[in-house]
Amino acid sequence: MSSESRESLNRRLFLGASAAALTSLAAPAAAQSVTDRPSRNISSFRALDWRPYFSNTRKGAILVDTRSRALHFWSQDQSIYKLYPTSVPLTEELTRRGRTSVVRKVVGPSWRPTPAMKKRNPEWPDYVGPGPDNPLGTHALYLSWTYYRIHGTHDTRKIGRKSSNGCIGLYNEHIAELFALTQIGTQVLLI
Repeated sequence: MSSESRESLNRRLFLGASAAALTSLAAPAAAQSVTDRPSRNISSFRALDWRPYFSNTRKGAILVDTRSRALHFWSQDQSIYKLYPTSVPLTEELTRRGRTSVVRKVVGPSWRPTPAMKKRNPEWPDYVGPGPDNPLGTHALYLSWTYYRIHGTHDTRKIGRKSSNGCIGLYNEHIAELFALTQIGTQVLLI
C-alpha cells in the first residue's frame, strides 16, 4: 500500500472514529436516530423523558426544543424514542411556542409563502411545487397552527441553525423517518 493510500485510509478511520465518539455522546444509542450527518450543536443533544412535557403519549408525542434545536419523538407505547437536530425560526417574532398537533401529513408538499413572508420578500415566487427547489423538502407534517409545519429541507446547511421563517426543519431522511412514525393527532409541544 502506498504512503498516500495509508494516509487516506488513516484519515478516514480517524474521521469515522471521531464521528462515532461524538454520536455516542449525543444520546444513548438505542434512543438516537441513525444518521451519517453530524450535528453542529451535538453537545446540547441529550435524551429526555416525556413525562415533564406530556400527561401521556397517546398517538405519540413530539417535543421541539428551540433552544437546543432538537426534536424529540416518543411513540404511543414509548418503545420508540428519536432525537433529531433541527433548524428553528430566525427570530423570536417568528417563533411560536405551546401545544399543537399534527393535523395533516403530505409527501412531496407544495409551498406558498405566507402573506408576511411575501411582504418581507416580494421577489419570492407565489408557489413552488414538489422537488429540489421546494423549501419544505420531501415530507411535511402540518400543525394545527396556520402556516406552521415540521418539514424537511434540501438545504442541509440550515439544520442546527436559526434559519427558518417559523417552521421546524429536519434533514430529509429524518423527516421521512418521523413522518412514518407519526399519525394524525400526534401531540406537539414547542418550547
